[in-house]
Amino acid sequence: MNWKFFEDRRIHNGLDHEQYLEAMAEQAASPADALDEEAAQKLAFTRLNLHRSRRIDRTYKMAPELAELVGRINRPQLWMVLTEPWCGDSAQCLPHIAVMARANPNITLRMILRDENLDIMDEFLTDGKRSIPQLVAFDEDGEVCLQWGPRPAAAQKVFDQAKAEGLAKPDLLEKLHLFYGRDRGQALEREFIALLES
Repeated sequence: MNWKFFEDRRIHNGLDHEQYLEAMAEQAASPADALDEEAAQKLAFTRLNLHRSRRIDRTYKMAPELAELVGRINRPQLWMVLTEPWCGDSAQCLPHIAVMARANPNITLRMILRDENLDIMDEFLTDGKRSIPQLVAFDEDGEVCLQWGPRPAAAQKVFDQAKAEGLAKPDLLEKLHLFYGRDRGQALEREFIALLES
């Protein structure tokens, strides 16, 4: 399939992980006064997510089985992640993906901000929704090699269960992030092992 955004090299020129974290830190440092309620909430999430991202980045070590599979990628791939700094699932998953990408010089990881690239996002919807993070890996010709997102199935189960229980959004998110904290990337690793094996 010929993706115009791929031919135009829009995703090639996306942010690498370091640049993304820098942009996140810049946003997190901006003042909260004069923001409306939604913008203030997104800023609060961004600040929390920066802390989460840095912690995972510092502590995460890939499982040997996953490291071996990532190492087997022998042709160049461009891993595009549609994301936003305020997205909690991104903060929990993206640092693990960045470690995978760094482990193989054939993988180029680029972050694309969803809200500035809705035309790209709309090509990769989840159940008709613009859910993030969304990872799409392309080969050199722009063919999709693999796709993953927006969260591990085990995390989705926790989310769906909390929603079914009628939990308020803050309590629901607390439950979800508690799952991520205890899981330490294992659910995500299992899914990437399955994807890379297939």
